[in-house]
Amino acid sequence: MDGKIGVLALQGDVSEHIQAFKQVVLERGLHLPVVEVRLPADMENLIALAIPGGESTTFMRLIDQNGMREKIRNFTGGIFATCAGMVVTAREVRGESRFVPLGIVDTVVNRNAFGRQRESFEADIPVAGISSPFHAVFIRAPVVENAGPGVTPIATLSQGIVGLKSGKHMVLAFHPEIGGDLRLHHLFLDGVILTPPSGA
Repeated sequence: MDGKIGVLALQGDVSEHIQAFKQVVLERGLHLPVVEVRLPADMENLIALAIPGGESTTFMRLIDQNGMREKIRNFTGGIFATCAGMVVTAREVRGESRFVPLGIVDTVVNRNAFGRQRESFEADIPVAGISSPFHAVFIRAPVVENAGPGVTPIATLSQGIVGLKSGKHMVLAFHPEIGGDLRLHHLFLDGVILTPPSGA
């Protein structure tokens, strides 16, 4: 298969996402370079783009400074967005006036759903599409409070949706690149390239 997997490298845990996707590509026996993306030209020939966690206000400022807003909005490949990625890809961020999100996914997001006093926690959660609970790491995590008809929830907590699919996109409130369980990366690529893992 031709193409590349990009990781938006403006801030956040970029190296963890790169290593995770490199491992998934290796496990599938594919030849897909995993590259850092900072400028519009870096998105040429991408089939997938990961938007990592970070601080969403800073993230959007850097996206706009680097001229990336429309390039990401018009991207036809799959987007794998985690934590702050859930915030910046939303249609609306509840109570947020400092930036306008990208509006890629038809969602309304609460960016501080778990409260500052409980900034991080871990939980084993069921996720549609994988056979056993996923050990999810939540770090100042958002949730989706409302989702449009084109959005399919794949993981929920009492606060709201913490995992979803929308077309080729997968959006997660937690950090699947931490901990070595790459089942969600594989599930995401299933929707992008429809290639089963080698040996599966």
